Amino acid sequence: MPETVTLQLLREWGVPDAGGSKKSRGQVVVVGGSRRSPGGPLLSAEAALRVGAGRVGIVAPSAIVPQLGPAMPEAGIYELPVGSDPVDDDLRSALESADVVLLGPGFDDPDATRAALHAVSGPDVSRLVLDAFALGILPSFDRDLLPDELIINANEEEAELLLERDLGDDRAADILEIARRYRAVVHCFGTVATPDGRCWQAEPGGSGLGTAGSGDVLSGTIAGFAALGMDAEQAAVWGGWTHARAGDRLQERVGIGFLARDLMPELTAVVHES
Repeated sequence: MPETVTLQLLREWGVPDAGGSKKSRGQVVVVGGSRRSPGGPLLSAEAALRVGAGRVGIVAPSAIVPQLGPAMPEAGIYELPVGSDPVDDDLRSALESADVVLLGPGFDDPDATRAALHAVSGPDVSRLVLDAFALGILPSFDRDLLPDELIINANEEEAELLLERDLGDDRAADILEIARRYRAVVHCFGTVATPDGRCWQAEPGGSGLGTAGSGDVLSGTIAGFAALGMDAEQAAVWGGWTHARAGDRLQERVGIGFLARDLMPELTAVVHES
């Protein structure tokens, strides 16, 4: 049976005291974006900062790079290599110095996503979070090419792609199966599982979270907590809880119809009130 996530549990775990320096609070690099969805990595990067990460970088296709700096002046911006082109020195340095790399938000093409995952697999990335389109290619990707520390943030449809079957009645068992198959910590709709069989269940957020970009905010939230130095499973639990409670706060105040970017200040409030 999964352990129920409560506020008391989160307070026992706590949030790492990373000090006052932006460097000591960790760095997240978000890899994603496309012409159709340039905002995905922006949402993830801001969410990471909002929960306490100190620095963010965004790696995106060259076609959208000029848009990103003005949209988020807090982020370092890097160009994604084209196809099988090698990673340049600046990007390699950013990836290898990052505490967490998040790949997937805003991608909309399987081949481009696969090429990006191969590019990121080359540098010495210590911890990787996969989300969105990256999960569709994961079943056919060599797991041994990825870092040992892998976090998967999946919605229900993506969980079925990873399982290569429909979800069953026992949600915890299904998420545990994904965790073991991909040797990863997995978050799906409030359930978090680890490859060694541990599992937690948090109360999912309300239906207001079913809005465009909400998943990008969630993956950025998980990555932000991981950058602060939390264990992968604690980052996933904290991330899911914080995202859900931020949605609850907004839904109670304004009702259904809020935007994903409206979650940002609520993330910070939830962290400081927990």
